[in-house]
Amino acid sequence: MLETTHVPVEDVRVSAYEIPTDAPESDGTLVWDSTGMVLVELSAGGKTGLGYTYGHPACATLIEGKLAGVVAGRNAMATRKCWLAMVESIRNLGRPGIGSMAIAAVDVALWDLKARLLELPLVTLLGGVRSSVPVYGSGGFTSYSEKQLREQLGGWVAAGIPRVKMKIGRRPQDDLARIRAAREAIGPAAELYVDANGAYSRKQALAKADAFRDYGVSWYEEPVSSDDLAGLRLLRDRVPGGIEISAGEYGYDLPYFRRMLEAEAVDVMQADATRCAGITGFLDVAALCDAYNVPLSSHTAPALHMHPGCCAKQVRHLEYFHDHARIEAMLFDGIVGPVDGELQPNLARPGLGLTFKREEAERYRQ
Repeated sequence: MLETTHVPVEDVRVSAYEIPTDAPESDGTLVWDSTGMVLVELSAGGKTGLGYTYGHPACATLIEGKLAGVVAGRNAMATRKCWLAMVESIRNLGRPGIGSMAIAAVDVALWDLKARLLELPLVTLLGGVRSSVPVYGSGGFTSYSEKQLREQLGGWVAAGIPRVKMKIGRRPQDDLARIRAAREAIGPAAELYVDANGAYSRKQALAKADAFRDYGVSWYEEPVSSDDLAGLRLLRDRVPGGIEISAGEYGYDLPYFRRMLEAEAVDVMQADATRCAGITGFLDVAALCDAYNVPLSSHTAPALHMHPGCCAKQVRHLEYFHDHARIEAMLFDGIVGPVDGELQPNLARPGLGLTFKREEAERYRQ
């Protein structure tokens, strides 16, 4: 066990990867065929911590050119102080977007490193409030055939995940048929979530919500643009009872989430630690949600969110996103899969509990 409280960061390594999808993918407003991941490894006191974000290689450039110099030599045990120094350093570069995503990768690595130095699982270091956290299966891309949609969503429910999410909005005229197929595949008891990724107008979104009720849809994510707080509030007030409005995945700093909460725009807030400046930023959002008594759900990156998700009271569940669950299993040892619809950290492994598969990842290196 480490005895000192000051352990300087000695080395910062950054690498970027681009991993092809296993099939064509699209949602209501975007089409993609690969996912970028930027990995950060920090060394101090004979230990190495890892962190990552899902983003463009430009995140790696910013880390190498700016953030590495900010954290090098700083105390790895003072995670918040390091985080504040990084935030201050990008003042003239811009906080939303790549700036916060780059900070996220370093911040996660700092937390992982600190936990490894203390020989503790991260959930123990952060202070768990639950031993496991529920997940929902997420995929159902608009590019999927009906057969693919049924197999993926039905497969998750058969595997014990009692809630699933599908994409809608690319071809609005097809949405109800796809939702009907999804409901048939998952049965009457499972929860069905839909995500429009801001593809609808306000009136479209309202009309769709009335039709969704017949298929037991209980979660309506980004029915309109997440920038349209008045529109989200309108939908929240007007959709049928039993359907919750959610948004927030594009939040990069705390004022973004405060504005959304002040506008009473969502029933459930979403936050993504790979975007909102890491575990430190995610826990700040959780505290804000606690103050407003609004539930929180994490966006994507299930292996990264599992530990903090067990430590924030307002967290309802994590998104078990197909792309990221697949990538994490490909590139890391120590990945925990859902059991009875929940993820439970392995307390026998320090930090995030992950080991990077360097050789397997090399083919995707940028």
